[in-house]
Amino acid sequence: MKNPEPGYVYILTNPSFREDWVKIGKSSRPVDVRSKELDNTAVPLPFEIYATMKTAKYNEVEKLVHKTIDRLTDLRIRQNREFFNVPPQVALDIFRDIAITIDDAEVTIYEDNKPVVDAKNEEEKTSTKHEPKRARFKFSMCGIKIGEFVTFDPIGIQVKVATDDSVEYNGRIYKLSPFTGTFLPEEMRNQSGAYQGAKYFSYNGKTLTTLRQENEKK
Repeated sequence: MKNPEPGYVYILTNPSFREDWVKIGKSSRPVDVRSKELDNTAVPLPFEIYATMKTAKYNEVEKLVHKTIDRLTDLRIRQNREFFNVPPQVALDIFRDIAITIDDAEVTIYEDNKPVVDAKNEEEKTSTKHEPKRARFKFSMCGIKIGEFVTFDPIGIQVKVATDDSVEYNGRIYKLSPFTGTFLPEEMRNQSGAYQGAKYFSYNGKTLTTLRQENEKK
């Protein structure tokens, strides 16, 4: 039986929209073709490609991304549309989480509608096969309990630990990496948009990365 042809799930932004509005859809054709099709008189400015995921399971992945965002809170701008009130960095983090579970998934991020190197993906590709994959960060690795507070060091704000791997701020739940991508000052951002969130948070004066390393040595 012939394997299904791969397609794309995409994150699009638009300069005429709010910064935390995105369109998340699917296409069996290259996304630059699809984004041009969406450029019509109903939208003042053309859409811009933020990221894509290429996979043969693009139909299922699109539904899963929508469902994941809907579970976070009521972020869909209109229930019958593909527009969401969520920062593109958060949507990208969801892409990456899903991509880990799919063998053929390829996540690509874009700048000026052109693909750029995804530092996070490159890091995973270049790691040696003999090196075990490091588990995702959890607050329990540092002895930090749900309900305690950690500090987002770049701007000095405290956020509440909501679950073992997420924080709450202004009534919203964030994983550490997308929180960093959303609130990191412009001058501290990198080109790839990929961040190791634990490096940017501290607890009792020590970064979460340092606390994790100390506990692992014990």
